[in-house]
Amino acid sequence: MKKNIAIVTGGNQSEVVVSLKSAKGIFSFINKEKYHPFIVVIIGKEWHVEYEGQKWPVDKNDFSFTHSGQKITFDYAYIIIHGAPGEDGRLQGYFDLIDLPYSSCGVLASALTFDKYCCNNYLRSFGIKVAESVKLHKGAPISAEEIVKKTGLPCFIKPNAGGSSFGVTKVKTIEEIPAAIEKAFQEDDEVIVERFLPGVEITNGIYKTGDKTVVLPVTEVVSKNEFFDFDAKYNGEVEEITPARLTDELTKKKLVGDWPFASLLFMCLHNGSFETKVSCLVIDGRFLCRLTYILCVFRYSTVMRLLKTNKIRCLGCQLLSW
Repeated sequence: MKKNIAIVTGGNQSEVVVSLKSAKGIFSFINKEKYHPFIVVIIGKEWHVEYEGQKWPVDKNDFSFTHSGQKITFDYAYIIIHGAPGEDGRLQGYFDLIDLPYSSCGVLASALTFDKYCCNNYLRSFGIKVAESVKLHKGAPISAEEIVKKTGLPCFIKPNAGGSSFGVTKVKTIEEIPAAIEKAFQEDDEVIVERFLPGVEITNGIYKTGDKTVVLPVTEVVSKNEFFDFDAKYNGEVEEITPARLTDELTKKKLVGDWPFASLLFMCLHNGSFETKVSCLVIDGRFLCRLTYILCVFRYSTVMRLLKTNKIRCLGCQLLSW
């Protein structure tokens, strides 16, 4: 009998548009001769399954739905929500309560990494280098001068809990700070200001199955824009080089610990040459498989060939192996 797979998409933030596109990509990749995938949309209090051109309400007591008088339950949840409640641990806690297996990390890892400021300080406590930052709260007094003293200029101002570059501004002058903060507060009640790190941006993913840990090739991110913004991430305004143009020594360096699935973004600071000493700082971490159709084809085209040789159909979801 085919296993029922819930591809859980939607979310409560601006990233919902990316999540819905991601779900379509994952749906197209799943081996339908072996699995029966359903797209489950969660937006606020509206939970429904999109099936046969209609929307079927989800019973939140056990994450099921009824179709033609028959109750349909799920064997596995593939979480593809970008932002809350799919990346911050809330949905993971719900699935733990009803004992439904899911694709991402658990409650603690999800909650910790979704909060940029907390995650940075957690990593710093283990000696991992991160950018200097300041956390701002909506309604609290804000001093642009104090911010600049801590982070310098230029700096990045962004929502503390969010992604896909929504609400993010690269600030070059102190006069730009108030507007950038206001923009970020439109996405979240907390804002983080981070020191700008000049260098080469790279990203590295890992995933675990029951018996092995696989480190994916390092990808170098060369945005055509001011930074790795929404258009660079999703509209192709970027050059992504896999494998990254790093020395063998740096490529093999283990910078962080092990998680079931992680996608880590680094900034490599150097003096114009990779043959000199390089310092790598973590600038972002994600512990949810954030694949969209565009990203699968564009960013991970080389990686997908690798995955096929390992007989893994989708990152972070060993249940869907061939």
